[in-house]
Amino acid sequence: MSRTGPLLLWLTFAGPLAMIAVAPLSRRPLRLLPWAAVPGLATALLAPLDIAMEQPAVLLGLHLRLDRMAAVFLAFGSLLWVLAGAYAQSYLAGSGHARSFAVFWLLTLAGLLGVVLAADVVTLYAAFSLMSLATFGLVIHDRTASARRAGLVYIVLAVLGEITLVAALMLAASGADSLLFADVSAAVARSPWSTAILAGLLVGFGIKVGLVPLHVWLPLAHPEAPTPASAVLSGVIVKAGIIGLMRLVPADGMPDAWTEMVVVLGVVTAYYGVLVGLTQTDAKAILAYSTLSQMGLLVAVLASGLAAKAAGTLDAVTLYASHHGLAKGALFLAIGVVAACGARWRGPVLVVTALAALAIAGLPLSGGAFAKLAIKDVAGAGATGTLVAVSAVGTALLMLRFLQVLSRAPGKPAETANWGLLVPWAAAAAAAFAVPVLWGPDLAGKPAAAAMSVHGLWTAAWPILFALAAAVFVLWRRWRIPLAIPRGDLVVLGETLLRRIGAGLGRLNARLARLFQRRRRWPAPSFDGLDTLEAALRRWNLAGPALVLVAALIAIALTI
Repeated sequence: MSRTGPLLLWLTFAGPLAMIAVAPLSRRPLRLLPWAAVPGLATALLAPLDIAMEQPAVLLGLHLRLDRMAAVFLAFGSLLWVLAGAYAQSYLAGSGHARSFAVFWLLTLAGLLGVVLAADVVTLYAAFSLMSLATFGLVIHDRTASARRAGLVYIVLAVLGEITLVAALMLAASGADSLLFADVSAAVARSPWSTAILAGLLVGFGIKVGLVPLHVWLPLAHPEAPTPASAVLSGVIVKAGIIGLMRLVPADGMPDAWTEMVVVLGVVTAYYGVLVGLTQTDAKAILAYSTLSQMGLLVAVLASGLAAKAAGTLDAVTLYASHHGLAKGALFLAIGVVAACGARWRGPVLVVTALAALAIAGLPLSGGAFAKLAIKDVAGAGATGTLVAVSAVGTALLMLRFLQVLSRAPGKPAETANWGLLVPWAAAAAAAFAVPVLWGPDLAGKPAAAAMSVHGLWTAAWPILFALAAAVFVLWRRWRIPLAIPRGDLVVLGETLLRRIGAGLGRLNARLARLFQRRRRWPAPSFDGLDTLEAALRRWNLAGPALVLVAALIAIALTI
């Protein structure tokens, strides 16, 4: 096994890259997708922990390592990619852009696997950049105006994240004896540039995670991508930011002021995602805001746990991330299944989907119950722990909203079943229940009996019962959500403001022209500049990135 392990590491990362050469030539390139992640799944299941490999001639020395955290992320991530790849074969059958989808899918997967297995900052950055840039192709796959809009906002933020991240990594590595994570992480705390380094890491990885106000790409991109791409985007790719923070934040945490700020950002993101998600009418948008909420929660727990030196912080975050990834992937896949299958299958699909959705809120005896129990212990009994516990009510409400919208979605009237979609979705839903239960006791540091005790069952059940009671009361009173916040929230707000400014400049332009026409003795000035500015401000494709950049600058200013 000593020779097989490093070989599996290399095949995990290089396998998808090798398939890229085949995809453009293949008559059926989508058939490659499920197989691309199989080496990663085999590595996670068969290779011993702590194996490593090094390629000195690649980059500045390519270092890959399979530790405990990488094995868990690799296992659930590869499993979801295999199932979503199988789902994509049927979902995208007849698509006019199958080859480009396959190429971007393989590039994104290769980058993600590199992030999971990387053991040095150069490998991490190269893989993270590959994944981020290739994801753009998945977002704009449909080539619609809304997909291009989402892709533009995404790529602006992605490039901004790469810039801040590479600056932070260069500053951190300059004070370390090597490029390995342990040395670079230790150098962050003692570096004279520690504030700038932490700011760069927070912005670079925070964009991928979706921390407010850098979250705006997520609710725009997830709904526009094809459903199998949405599943891996929300289930796995956003976790790359969590992995980066877990690898590079010093083991004893950040300075107190930084910890408080990151915890606040995480909690605000968690509750903001729930509040905005409840106003959405599109199932994918609801899931996107749910992911934003869950990632904010994980960031808050990670920061508070490291600061308090809570035992098992990394394991608890890893367990929660793995369960969320599998369950959220199954929920996204369910959207396509409901749309493609007939009335005979609609009921069973909705029942299984409801169980997977409520598992994210901590449904008793599910993998989510173990995950919630683990992060609750890490968060502690203080304000952070209380907010984490109460957030489960918001998660349950958001999942109930998702189920309400999904149940009303149109489907095929015939008694048909699309097995190419049903089988991968059912496997993903089963994995969301079974896999975290198998890992749960070990990663949570508690026996299975802890989640099955009376206290454990009540701790898991009360947020869901409260949310159900609130939902029944709202339906009974026939209350409606008073405000419909558009998908993309801050981007749409910025676009509206800039368009209004543009309209105001147009009116000012017209008034000035009339004034100078009345005063003929005055030389008539040129208003071409105002005309140009007005036209630019009226166009969304300037307004969206402008707001994104403003939000990013605000975030950077808050962290320096």
